[in-house]
Amino acid sequence: MTTQLAHTEGNRLVAPKHSHLLAMAVVAIGGFSAWGVQAQSLDHFARQWIDQALESSSDMGQNSPLRPEVVIGSLDSRLQLAPCGRIEPYLPKGTQLWGRTRIGLKCVEGPVAWNVFLPVTVKAWGPAWVVKKTVQANAILQAGDAERKSEVDWADARSPIIALPEQWQGMQAAFTLLPGQAIRQHAVKPPQAFAVGSEVKVVTSGIGFEMSATGQAMSTGLVGQQARVKLSNGKVVSGVVRAEGSVFINI
Repeated sequence: MTTQLAHTEGNRLVAPKHSHLLAMAVVAIGGFSAWGVQAQSLDHFARQWIDQALESSSDMGQNSPLRPEVVIGSLDSRLQLAPCGRIEPYLPKGTQLWGRTRIGLKCVEGPVAWNVFLPVTVKAWGPAWVVKKTVQANAILQAGDAERKSEVDWADARSPIIALPEQWQGMQAAFTLLPGQAIRQHAVKPPQAFAVGSEVKVVTSGIGFEMSATGQAMSTGLVGQQARVKLSNGKVVSGVVRAEGSVFINI
């Protein structure tokens, strides 16, 4: 599943960082014995292996707020496989146990070596924010634009879910958002506070003092991001862009 692993910090649900931990989990799981295996019975070995991999990962284990659902696909029923004493499931290079994927199944002990790929879908059900009404591209997202749903498939798309409302409220829609659509990272972007060349207020704050100056923006000011400003004395400084259009420097 890219994303990114879901876990809780206090009462907060934190978006997942899934792919590499799942890959580590599946490496440790061995093969299964199966003499006289048929193509139709491979889903049993695949499901057992996937369940073990998900259980041992922090993405979908017992402490995860996500509920896994595994849908096993099928091979061509006409496929005839030689008897095998040991089947070794594995995750093909470049794939992960998240969303629509596949796992490899290879015979490592048998009269004839074989290797097949079984399609699987790993869903990850959990709470997420879902758009209530159409939000036009470049519009600023407000609290009333989305509602929290308890059962959303986090693995339905590659882009990670934004689990916390403060991470999408006040952001700009990257494209038109439709009702029922879960809010994901690719769907929002920081709003622009000022353009290159604009006159910008720079606020510098430290222990026991705060001072301000004005300068000229040398980069586009995106809220929450770093921007460079050239002061009247020629010095170039960098700070974080605030929603009202100033640049804040904490020293």
